[in-house]
Amino acid sequence: MNTPWYKEPMAWFVFFLPFSAVVAGIATYIIANTNPDTLVVGDYYKEGKSINLQVSKVKLAQKLGMRFSLQMTGNDLLIKPIGIEKVFPVLNISFHHPTLEKKDFALVLTPDGNGFFRHHFNNDVSGKWHITVTPFEKHWKIQNTIALPPSNVIALIPDPIEAH
Repeated sequence: MNTPWYKEPMAWFVFFLPFSAVVAGIATYIIANTNPDTLVVGDYYKEGKSINLQVSKVKLAQKLGMRFSLQMTGNDLLIKPIGIEKVFPVLNISFHHPTLEKKDFALVLTPDGNGFFRHHFNNDVSGKWHITVTPFEKHWKIQNTIALPPSNVIALIPDPIEAH
């Protein structure tokens, strides 16, 4: 009994396995090239070289006694200087999302009559954020990891261990 090969079920089973591997490989290639992963920090070597400079800025903030409190009520952000005699004309506040670069944003805030810095968000900013506070001159900085909205007041205190 000689039957043609295409009428044998075992032949189709043997051909199906490599064919499905080829189809899965092509699909994986297409997905990987149409949706590339974004890097939060593009050049890790330069980032690593600048760590010492960043730590020195945080240590300067520590030495100067820079401290702020962060409160959020609804979509209103309030940042108050704590125990600081100096008046800041401008504060730069950067919010970096831990995984999604497109969610990163920065604020440039000026103080109100009480010396507090306020901002109203039009969209939802809940979640985990790496926050950086610097003055206009950027000679010191404070970095913290926070979760928004906070359940209570968050103290923004310079910590060289948090600097990165």
